[in-house]
Amino acid sequence: MSKFVMECPNCGKYVEAKTGFFARRKIDCDCGYTIHVRTDRLSSRVCPHCGNTFVYDAADGKKIRCPVCREKILPSQSDTKLVEFSCSQCGIRLTTTKNAETYTCPVCDHVNDVQERLISERIRRDGLASIIKYEGEGDALVWKHPIEDFNLGSQLIVHESQEAIFFRDGQALDLFGPGRYTLETQQLPILEKLYKLPTDTEGTFHSEVYYINKTVQMALKWGTPEKVRFIDPLTGVPLELGASGEMNLQVENSRKLLVKLVGTGKGISWGEHAAASLQAMFRPLIANAVKTNLSSVIKNEAIDLLEIDEKLDVISERLRQALLPGFEEYGITIPQFYVNRVVLPEEDPNFRRIRDLHTITLQTRVIQAEATVKTAKAQSETMYRTAEEQSKAAIEAARREAELQRQMTETEIAKREAERKVIAAQAEAQAQRMAGLTEAEIMKAKGYTQRDVLQTEVQKAYAASIGEMGPAITTGGGGSGILGDMLGLGVGMAAAGAVAPQIGNMMQSFSQAASPAAPAREPAAASGGWDCACGAKNIQSRFCPECGAKKPEPKTGWDCPQCGTKNITSKFCPECGCRQPEEPKGWDCPECGTKNILSKFCPECGAKKPEPKATWDCPECGNQGITAKFCPECGHKREG
Repeated sequence: MSKFVMECPNCGKYVEAKTGFFARRKIDCDCGYTIHVRTDRLSSRVCPHCGNTFVYDAADGKKIRCPVCREKILPSQSDTKLVEFSCSQCGIRLTTTKNAETYTCPVCDHVNDVQERLISERIRRDGLASIIKYEGEGDALVWKHPIEDFNLGSQLIVHESQEAIFFRDGQALDLFGPGRYTLETQQLPILEKLYKLPTDTEGTFHSEVYYINKTVQMALKWGTPEKVRFIDPLTGVPLELGASGEMNLQVENSRKLLVKLVGTGKGISWGEHAAASLQAMFRPLIANAVKTNLSSVIKNEAIDLLEIDEKLDVISERLRQALLPGFEEYGITIPQFYVNRVVLPEEDPNFRRIRDLHTITLQTRVIQAEATVKTAKAQSETMYRTAEEQSKAAIEAARREAELQRQMTETEIAKREAERKVIAAQAEAQAQRMAGLTEAEIMKAKGYTQRDVLQTEVQKAYAASIGEMGPAITTGGGGSGILGDMLGLGVGMAAAGAVAPQIGNMMQSFSQAASPAAPAREPAAASGGWDCACGAKNIQSRFCPECGAKKPEPKTGWDCPQCGTKNITSKFCPECGCRQPEEPKGWDCPECGTKNILSKFCPECGAKKPEPKATWDCPECGNQGITAKFCPECGHKREG
């Protein structure tokens, strides 16, 4: 069941009715008339477009068309508002409704713009136009003013982003930019009275004005009417592609556009609804350029079909460069050209095969990338370990260098200490020697020597001893006191005579030291003597008679490894200060062969000192000193 509008035969008002088995058969109108739906819905009327009278069914609604001009007719359109105008091409008088947009002339088949013709009729009836301004649609690139043959003094108004061109007798005159202009004799011809022809055509002399829209017309759609054949360069199989998108247009040369495209028309726009459509004009040019260049662009840029969306900007720019010369020939430029979509043959078996090959290639790339990542990771780990080992070796080398510097510092300190001790010993020996010389000089000045002092001391000691012998003898012998004293004196003299030679030798030595001016005697050569540091040779006593230095204890000497000094008895070398080397307690490096290493790491290669391994004896074959887990002779495994 559907609704429709029908007219009351009595009052002409429209009422709502329904179709279907259960719909109402009768409807009461407000005027009191009873409308019979089945019979009264058939009505007759005059076509507002061509004036033909025909019968129609109101239930058809929007499907009603005039059988002559095939124009749509709404049942609610009023027949009372009819207007009359002349066909712009043949001049015949036509009648239509006031709200009609277009009317096709039944004589010359020309499509008339009803509103434009009504304005022209009104202006012609009221007088010539005094103000000329743009009254066209916003998407029109070129629009012709509907009024022609302007009077002198008319005002021309040109808006921003517009240009106006005057034509007289088919010749383009001056070009006017944005502003307000007063049309004078220099711009428009002096118009005389218009002559009317029998067919009601307009005057034979015409002055026309065209407005050119200089704005950028955005988002104008385009597309290829047919598929573009493409040969895949990888597999060589043929494919069919389609493309569509949008473009922006702008008028660059108004005069060229009017001369080549507009001509004597009323205007031009991109849409298909206009009488002169750029979309229809340039569709072959766009299709030819896209079909010619799309395949070559994909091949030259090496674009993968499955990744073509990533290269749409490149394809768009190449196609724009290909289309630009064709549009510039008509005074139009293309600021932007966009390929929004490239239609791929998804159902084509060849394309499916290419997609499978692409999948395999992608998987291969993924595997290669994973292998590359693993290789890079292994290399990174190797480089990290190498760098770590190099860092450890550098740290160990720095530690050994620091240890060597510390040992050299200690050696230098010990060397300086030994030198200070030697200097102190020499100074002390020199002081003792000078003290002895000084004392000898004093004794010499007083007229005695050290020998005399010692001899006096000895005599005093022996005299005291002899004096003590007398009472002892007397007491022990029981003799008289005088006799005992004499015996004690005799014994003391005998003892003194016995020790006199030894005392003489001792005094002689002191006498030589105390009196250097006296001629020295050559001592008898003796074996087993030692040489003092001050220059005294073959000394038999424990102290040097010249400087008083003590006889050195016999030591087993060592040779300096740095300067080569032989038989050194001190702890440090007296020539270079090198410390006495200790007994070798080092180990041999198994890597580089360095011998007698005392540190924990080899100073040449950085190898660590091997830990001592526990050995075991094989119970099967008797092999001894085995360090491995199995016996090398019989292969018996170590127990425990």
